[in-house]
Amino acid sequence: MARRPEADRFSTATRLRLLGEQTAARVYRSQNRRQARRSRLTGRAAFLALVVCSLVVALAYPMRQYVSQRADIAEQERLMDEARRRVEQLKDEKARLRDDMYIRRLAREHLHYVLPGETGYTMIDPEAAEQQREEGGAADRPWYSNVWNGVDSADGPQQK
Repeated sequence: MARRPEADRFSTATRLRLLGEQTAARVYRSQNRRQARRSRLTGRAAFLALVVCSLVVALAYPMRQYVSQRADIAEQERLMDEARRRVEQLKDEKARLRDDMYIRRLAREHLHYVLPGETGYTMIDPEAAEQQREEGGAADRPWYSNVWNGVDSADGPQQK
């Protein structure tokens, strides 16, 4: 059977045209996808994001310093107020110490002074006396025992 050259050529041309259309459609679809993907993050948006990130990084340290310094200032103001209160207390105490009656009262309370003609009494707390007897004083032991107890207690924790 003989083939007709026109039919082969027509069919090949048709095939090539169809193949070209399919290829063009694929290329067009891939370009649309790329453009859709690319359009999400434009150059302007990337530059804006870069500027915002740069500002955040540039301002982070100064803001931290600012907050820290504000806290230090508040602490110093608190300490200054305490010092002012203490100065006022000391001024009041100084003014009271200029009064002779206040000095006498302090001498009576703290130093157990009595005026001539008065009888002074000292009350001993029975519980404190009993506790002292239980502890046993240094006078109840020989001197070398006291020395060794002092050496042993020097290595231990301090008692108040």
